[in-house]
Amino acid sequence: MDESEERIPTNLRTLLILEILGRSNRPMTPTQINEELGLPKQTIHRLCTTLIKEGFLIPDSNERKLRPSRRLRMMAGGILYSSKFHIARRQIMMNLAHDVKETVNFVVPEDEGMRYIDRVETDWVFQVQLPIGTHVPFHCTASGKTFLASLPSARRRAMVESLKLDRLTSKTFTDSDGLMAELKKVARQGYAIDDEEFVEGMVAMAMPVLDENGRYLASLAFHGPIQRVTLENILELREPLANAVKQMSHTILAFED
Repeated sequence: MDESEERIPTNLRTLLILEILGRSNRPMTPTQINEELGLPKQTIHRLCTTLIKEGFLIPDSNERKLRPSRRLRMMAGGILYSSKFHIARRQIMMNLAHDVKETVNFVVPEDEGMRYIDRVETDWVFQVQLPIGTHVPFHCTASGKTFLASLPSARRRAMVESLKLDRLTSKTFTDSDGLMAELKKVARQGYAIDDEEFVEGMVAMAMPVLDENGRYLASLAFHGPIQRVTLENILELREPLANAVKQMSHTILAFED
């Protein structure tokens, strides 16, 4: 038996593979994963094949590379949701909702689009309903554009070209070049605005929540009807949103320690 196989307990090998992929900001080949583990070639390939078969990993567009599947992301999201971080996150969102006086959302990317996993409602009678669990498009929402803008340029282009850019309002970006220019702007300024691109009469702003390595984790966003929130108003609320995002990132790190 290879020394590395004796060194790493059998029941830890698959967890270590998932941990290595979780720390990476890009898909990896089994060989790249194994640079940290040092297992025999046939062992690492067998373990990766098992993780694909069981639905924890999926091949990337380059089929030699692997990335976390929806099942693994849901598991990770569930762990994060059920942790003490959920309580702290709610407090931050409640404070932000008080400051901006509109509905606040915590949104993560999934295969079907951006998914609302937490929200704090506004007290206004008139509000735009996007309940927890709702999936919304990448290309025409503030949270979706924030996620797309976080991708490296080549992956951003590939992602945009893979999307069906449906026109939902007269302001929706429906051509890839126009959307790419918008995402470049979002990446530069650090926030995204939905100027009635998803729902007529609704505007929104989102910023990315990052981990300690600067990697995208989720979007923190708020939205409201144009009867209460104009585009000028929403720009004035950048500071409380930025403060909440900064606090959210620090809180995630604190609960990981």
